[in-house]
Order: sequence, then C-alpha cells, then structure tokens
Amino acid sequence: MKKNLIIFGTRPEAIKMAPLVKEFLRNDQMSTKVCVTAQHREMLDQVLDFFEIKPDYDLNLMRPNQNLYTLTATIITELKAVLEDFKPDYVYVHGDTTTTMAASIAAFYSGAKVCHIEAGLRTQNKWSPFPEEMNRQVTGRITDFHFAPTKTAKENLLKENVIEDQVLVTGNTVIDALLFSTEKVKDLNNKKINRLKEMVDTDKKLILVTGHRRENHGQGFINICEALKEIAVTKPDVQIIYPVHLNPKIQKPVYDLLSDISNIKLIDPLAYPEFIWLMNQSYMIITDSGGVQEEAPSLGKPVLVMRDTTERPEAVEAGTVILVGTDKEKIIQETRSLLEDEERYKSMSELHNPYGDGKACQRIVEYIKELRE
Repeated sequence: MKKNLIIFGTRPEAIKMAPLVKEFLRNDQMSTKVCVTAQHREMLDQVLDFFEIKPDYDLNLMRPNQNLYTLTATIITELKAVLEDFKPDYVYVHGDTTTTMAASIAAFYSGAKVCHIEAGLRTQNKWSPFPEEMNRQVTGRITDFHFAPTKTAKENLLKENVIEDQVLVTGNTVIDALLFSTEKVKDLNNKKINRLKEMVDTDKKLILVTGHRRENHGQGFINICEALKEIAVTKPDVQIIYPVHLNPKIQKPVYDLLSDISNIKLIDPLAYPEFIWLMNQSYMIITDSGGVQEEAPSLGKPVLVMRDTTERPEAVEAGTVILVGTDKEKIIQETRSLLEDEERYKSMSELHNPYGDGKACQRIVEYIKELRE
C-alpha cells in the first residue's frame, strides 16, 4: 500500500491542499496522512475547520517575530521525527512557501519521493516575489513528480531539463477548492457572513482589496492607499472593503491614510468561507495575492494585480487580470476604466479561467495510483 504524507503550513497552502487531502482519503488503496507545520496558526486552523480536516501531525511552529532563518531550520529539524515515524513513499508539498521548500529538503533526506503541487511557476527574478521565487525553484530541483497547473508551467519545467514523463498538467487545485467552497458557503449559517451582509452596501459597486506582499512594504503600500483614497473620494457610488493584513508594516499606512473615509471599510482578515462569500459579492478585486488571481476568474470578477511581475502569466494573457504594480496613477486609471466602461468590464468578466476545471486533485490521485515504483 502506497503511503502518502501531505505537508503544508499556511492558509493558502491549506486551501489548495484540502481538496487533495479529501481525494486521497477517499481512496482506500493508499494510506494518507496530513502534517501541518502551522507556519501560520489561526488562519490555518480556520481552513482546517472549514474543510473538516484533522492533521495526523501538528508541529505548531508559529512563534512571535519569526524569521526565515529559524523557521527554515526548525521545519527541517522537526519533520525528521514525522518522516521516521510514518516512513512515507511520497511527500506532497505545495507552491512556494518556506514550509514547501524546507519540507521538500527534509523529504529528500528521508528518501521519500517529492511531489510538488502547483509546480513550474516562475518569474525568473529571485527577489520578486521574495522569498517565494527561490522557494519554488529549490523545491523544483528536488521534486520527483511535478504537478503543473498549466501548460506554461510545464514549459518552464522542461526548459529547466525536467524529464517530461515526470510532469503532469492538472489544472490548479484552488479551483477544486473554490467550487466546493462556493456551494458550501451558500448553506453556511455563519455569524461573520451575516455581519458582512449588513456591512455591504448593495446600492454601490463593491471593490474588494487585499494586500500583503513584502516587496510592496513601505512606499508601495503608501501608493496603494493613496490610489484607493482617490478612487473612494471621486467615486461615491463605490464601496471599498479591505481586510487588512495584521503585519504592522501594512496596518500603519492603511489605517493612517484610509480610516476616515466613509465608503472604505477596513476590517480584520477574513476566514476562508467569509472571504469566498465577499469575493462573490464584489464587482472587481484589487490584490497582490496569487490565489485570488486564480480564483476570481471562475467567479467572473476582473482583477487588478498590485505586482510588477507575476508567475501566473496565463491570466494576463487570457485577459482576466491586469498588472498595475504599485503605480498610483495606473491603479486609479484601470479601476475607473472597469467602473465606467461596461463593455470592457463585461468582456473581462466573461473570459474563460485558464487555471482549470475543478478536477486537478482527481488527476493527481489517479497518476499516483497508477505509478509502478
């Protein structure tokens, strides 16, 4: 019986790995266990509760003022006992977090085969995004089986001399998670969702904003906030809702510049089900999140991406997202265009999502099941 260990540590990883956990657990021909590093704690737990996943191993590694040096070392060290206890044949990691990179190294040391979900994304700029670009490149060098979300991601891997037989284009598991979640949220009796319903002004066009990237800290976030302020002041028929990341480097500019504007609501970060609900209510989204770039097109929501580079060029090429960086004037200009030009908005919101059909996890499980190793 093949033994699978699925490892993740942050909320975005948990969202994208949860449907894979569910798909593996439905297969009684394999033994599957889940290990969380809890690189994030509270936000991770919210996702585990929503998807009803109970980890077999919980390293609980989140610490105040954690840095990349100690986190990386601790993950590798703490995973040793887990790998020696379960002795997995295959270890699954996701994307580009510090947990992903460190867990792939630990799995390699243990002799397990490394399976990389969402493999092959590249900007080819090691500083953008930091440290994610190098996390995924390091993971890619260690990986045995690459589950690429798109043909572009596969092409990136082939250019790095990865053996083609070890790459499978699956679509992105985030679409699997989204389709499951939008249905579940419809029937969810959730006090927080009810509070959001009271907050949303249905007479206004809702712009949902999220932001957290390290490379935007400082002047970048000041530019973003100044753009949002001008949009809100000059467009009273718009409501902006901004769940503000808890990092003080983000909180300070956001609250200093935006807290006194009547049609901007600054709220605490949202759990996954509330965020999915709010995303579905929005007219458009302004974000620097990778996951939102993938999810929003399936809901018909145009996205402005506050980054200068993206490892997800498929959405840019498909026209479902627009790169605006932290350029104040560009953010204002593109937002106004989507608010005022109904034809442009309609064409953008009806475009096909290039990231998948919701069957990525099924493809991954079938591939592993058929392996003869």
